[in-house]
Amino acid sequence: MLTAAAPSLAAPASNALASATKRRALRIWLGCVALLIVAMILVGGATRLTDSGLSITEWQPIMGAAPPLSDTDWQKAFAAYQQIPEYTQLKRGMSLDQFKTIYWWEWAHRFLGRLIGAAFLLPFIGFWAAGYIPRAMLPRLAGLFILGGLQGAVGWYMVKSGLVARTDVSQYRLAAHFGIAVLILGYTLWLFFSLGQNAQLRRTDKRSGLPIWVAASLLGLIYLQMLAGAVVAGLDAGMGFNTWPLINGAFVPDGLGAAQPWYLNLFENPLTVQFDHRMLGYTVVLASVAQAAWLAASNKPPALVASGLTLGCLALLQATLGIWTLLLAVPIGLGLAHQAGAIVVFAASLHHLWLASHAPATARAHTAARA
Repeated sequence: MLTAAAPSLAAPASNALASATKRRALRIWLGCVALLIVAMILVGGATRLTDSGLSITEWQPIMGAAPPLSDTDWQKAFAAYQQIPEYTQLKRGMSLDQFKTIYWWEWAHRFLGRLIGAAFLLPFIGFWAAGYIPRAMLPRLAGLFILGGLQGAVGWYMVKSGLVARTDVSQYRLAAHFGIAVLILGYTLWLFFSLGQNAQLRRTDKRSGLPIWVAASLLGLIYLQMLAGAVVAGLDAGMGFNTWPLINGAFVPDGLGAAQPWYLNLFENPLTVQFDHRMLGYTVVLASVAQAAWLAASNKPPALVASGLTLGCLALLQATLGIWTLLLAVPIGLGLAHQAGAIVVFAASLHHLWLASHAPATARAHTAARA
């Protein structure tokens, strides 16, 4: 009797082990994709800081994967660059070796985009064929791939804005390109979190709606601040007004509303754009610290409290790094560190929201659930 029953008792454990193995494989895959997306965002930041984004004047998704391989190819690419306003108005006299430097930055950025596409699609097909992907997740992963293709098109749309009448790309298109990249990263991370050990937790009930609402609002505020940072980068607004805490000797300087109509100041007046970025930064810090303090004083699950405290600390560190970057007029190293810090804060905020939407309502309920 005992021997006959053993297989049936072992079956559920075996199925659970197989399910855990599949989830772990999917998490490793999505984690690697997320790291590649972060790398691409940072290389994209480097192309902006080194003025490399317009060095490749064509969009060839397939044939453009190979860089120039001969002197003739390099001369052809350089000749195409010499026809655009950035060269004729700002970079005239640039040597071929100098051109190669900015070309490699932009080529690396585009190559990473292609690599991410392959790193996503090929394992996706393999996992799908092997039955690793839950049916409910298939449309979500397909949507992620579509977003990636859209991002490539938006990237070229951005580059096109700087090839005819401008010496740089449109700050609007730059913010859109960056914003979509962050959304893709966030979507990837959310799927990654959902495949974790706590994936089977249900969403919290209405009693814990306030922390979910607060966490979601804070995530939205951080995302808005990142978009504002992209507009700052698009206008090179961080290269000026390099004092803190005052701007031109005042907390609220003259000239914030110099552009007409008034709403253009939000997007095209470098002084106003930098001022807005500062104010949003202060708001993010205050909101993050206030939430952390409230969670610490409340009867909330320890993981949620720890997540809130971590987010508050990261927001403070990011603000400090931003001030340092501003005071030194955005050197490349600090500029990239500041962008990387923003990504870390965003990821921490997203994880905090995930915890808020899945944790029990109170620490007591958390303890009971574990028991």
